[in-house]
Amino acid sequence: MALTKKEANLGLPAPTFITRSLFFLSADFILFFVSLYFAYALRFDFNIPLHYMSQFYFVFFTLVLLKWGSFYLFGIYRMTWRFFGLQDAKQLFYAHILAFTGFFILYLLNTSLFFPMPRSVIGIDMVLSLILIGALRLSKRLMIESSKGDAHKPTLIIGISANTANLIKSMLEDSNDYYPVGIIAVQEKNYNLINSTIQNLKISGANDLGVLLESKRVSAAIIDGSLPSEYLQHAYKILSDAGITDIKRSTLLSDGKESITSLSVEELLARHPKDLDTQTIEAFISEKCVLITGAGGSIGSEIVLQCHRFGAQKLILIDHSEYNLYQIGEKVPSAELYLCNIIDRDTLDGIIEKSRPDIVIHAAAYKHVPLCEANIQTAIMNNVIGSRNVIDSAIEHNVPKIVIISTDKAVRPTNVMGTTKRVVELYAQNVDPRNSEIVAVRFGNVLGSSGSVIPKFKSQIEAGGPITLTHPDITRYFMLISEACQLVLQAAAIARGGELFILDMGESVKIADLAHTMIRLYASVPIDIVYTGLRPGEKLYEELLIDESEQKTAFESIMIARSTHYPIETLKEDIEKLLANTNAIEALQKIVPEFQPSGT
Repeated sequence: MALTKKEANLGLPAPTFITRSLFFLSADFILFFVSLYFAYALRFDFNIPLHYMSQFYFVFFTLVLLKWGSFYLFGIYRMTWRFFGLQDAKQLFYAHILAFTGFFILYLLNTSLFFPMPRSVIGIDMVLSLILIGALRLSKRLMIESSKGDAHKPTLIIGISANTANLIKSMLEDSNDYYPVGIIAVQEKNYNLINSTIQNLKISGANDLGVLLESKRVSAAIIDGSLPSEYLQHAYKILSDAGITDIKRSTLLSDGKESITSLSVEELLARHPKDLDTQTIEAFISEKCVLITGAGGSIGSEIVLQCHRFGAQKLILIDHSEYNLYQIGEKVPSAELYLCNIIDRDTLDGIIEKSRPDIVIHAAAYKHVPLCEANIQTAIMNNVIGSRNVIDSAIEHNVPKIVIISTDKAVRPTNVMGTTKRVVELYAQNVDPRNSEIVAVRFGNVLGSSGSVIPKFKSQIEAGGPITLTHPDITRYFMLISEACQLVLQAAAIARGGELFILDMGESVKIADLAHTMIRLYASVPIDIVYTGLRPGEKLYEELLIDESEQKTAFESIMIARSTHYPIETLKEDIEKLLANTNAIEALQKIVPEFQPSGT
């Protein structure tokens, strides 16, 4: 292992196995001599009788051989100098116990002939040897840590967990830019630890942050990665408000060490619902044949992975994108893949008839608002007619459960995409299900999906900016894609047919605030924000509930909206008129009266 620049400046030997072993064998030899001589000197008040000194070297070399042998057995000479810690100190202690136990047995057997010495010298030498040998091995770590504090960023640790001591140790030992100067407790359960210490670092409350920033000249912070989402978000906010821009998080590695990594915006926006019931999901999915449309898309592919995780017996994946279908097929090789456009009813019927799925999850849809505004008839064909095909085909083939993925844009829609999804919700609620149970699940934006704002902002930041934002007041709901898909499956599991489930997306996020956060997290140069104006069909605020008539479920994160009655024969006629009408906006408004196109 090569020396770091700082270690070379300290004049320390290269930590290779041979040089380290030779150095410690030589250094230990000298320290063994010092400890034994001072053991005699302390025993006799520094006036050692000559007859005791006559056998000193015989005693000394006997102890040297015993200690070297014991140190070898306990791996003392295989330890890395700069990482000497508590576990290593325990090994050193045990090695001394073994060596001196062996020496004491020899002493008892040969007291008069070979070892004319007071027994107290043995105990004194053991204590002195342990102190000197331990101090030598601790010295390099202390020098590195001391020198590091002078040249690295004074850093606060935010949050306390069982891994905090390991994090401090990793910060002191590893070649990173951070030097710990204090700990801030942000969870109520740790407030009782305020004013105590961990690894000699004082624990303070969030109210003391300003004082610490000034007194310690803090320029960075590391948030404990095990903090629950709400505390992580709170910690980031108080640090940002205090003017700290270099904010990282700790991650526990498989070897027990802590890694310092960048904080992602997904972690700040994640909600981590507390009522995810994986047992309910597993019971719903396990040993079932599940057919998923739009299986290669952002949501569809995650649902595929979740169904695979929860033990689906067979997965039938449908997508009209060859590349997307190929990608998800690579991740789940056991799945059956079908290139099919859901507008093609005959092909769809053939797939469902052949596979006989227990569950159909319909995730296929055009979701990009401006593109749907520019291609209204295509959006209607895919989102309305394609969805009707999926529902009708599944009903005709007696699929027990049909799950429709919907969107918050279906609430009081101002665009074609949201309106087409609302038409599908109405169809799902009012069609005769016969032997099937049909459920729709509505939720907002998922983090990291294709075409979403976060990947777009990241690419703009990487390109040096500017970030383009449509309006300073625009807000959206966000949820981790994995959690949203799990809640979809959980809602489907408790459905009895006819429900429109709504996922609790938490508080809406102001996109301008999100942009500023991402600039702080990812930008290495100043990035401007440019406002371009609302796009066709876009609205400032998305909604999940139309009124207060929603119904609770056993899970706080899942609610049920009141069903909207629409005679199915009338709805079918209106959909046919929608296809034939040259004024598609007018035809959509007839089916969804609350549809108010933007600009009207």
